[in-house]
Amino acid sequence: MNITYIIGVLVAIVVMLLGMANGFPPYDFTKIMNFVDGPSVMIVIGCTFAIVVACFPASMLKSIPGHFKVMLDVKKNNPTYYIDQLVELAQAARKDGLLALEGLANDQEDPFFKQAIMLIVDANDPDRVRSILENDIECMSARHDAAASLYEKGSSVAPAFGMIGTLVGLINMLKNMSLDGDGASTIGQDMGVALITTLYGCILAHMIFGPIANNLRTRDEEEVLCKQIIVEGITCIQSGENPKLLREKLLTFVAQKMRDADSGSSKKGGE
Repeated sequence: MNITYIIGVLVAIVVMLLGMANGFPPYDFTKIMNFVDGPSVMIVIGCTFAIVVACFPASMLKSIPGHFKVMLDVKKNNPTYYIDQLVELAQAARKDGLLALEGLANDQEDPFFKQAIMLIVDANDPDRVRSILENDIECMSARHDAAASLYEKGSSVAPAFGMIGTLVGLINMLKNMSLDGDGASTIGQDMGVALITTLYGCILAHMIFGPIANNLRTRDEEEVLCKQIIVEGITCIQSGENPKLLREKLLTFVAQKMRDADSGSSKKGGE
């Protein structure tokens, strides 16, 4: 579970609500209703979601629940897991040959990993294997980029509709402004629409859409890293590289802290 995202968004919402309710005790939560405005909701939230729907195909919009599932799953892409698996495959290949990996490939839940193993089991050319796998990674990353761009589009559109709402409120205020009539009674309401729409646009952009887009791009980077490790490991196994040297080579893909943790666990396993 992506705890940092959940905590960050919840803290932002709570702090904002407390700020609306005076900022310091004693809180007056009735003031929060001052920031609830129907016309502003229609202009900013309604139009923002309508434009996002207009900009993307229905197939991508149907994938939105899946985007949240990916965003909240931080344990799916573990580089050290793939490194350990590749080292085991290298040991099996040196002992029994590449054909022995076919049974191990069927045990893999990751389709990309399974495909990579089967490519070398089928004795494909090393350059061809690398080309196929790297093309798969590029296409996957392009799909992920399109998903993140959906939320980035929302993040860019929301403030724009906030400004449109501001103009709507100011225009209504000026149209109704009259010193000797009843226009003064609507000035506060029109000015409220003008300001609250800007607030709604900022909230949508920076508290809703922005964090989702950033998290999706982070998950993409993690998955690409794991797949790059698989590509490098598979090609090394195909060339018959020593399992110990393979581990050292693959660990260069990860941060030093993760390398130290891996070497520590290896020492304990040896003991």
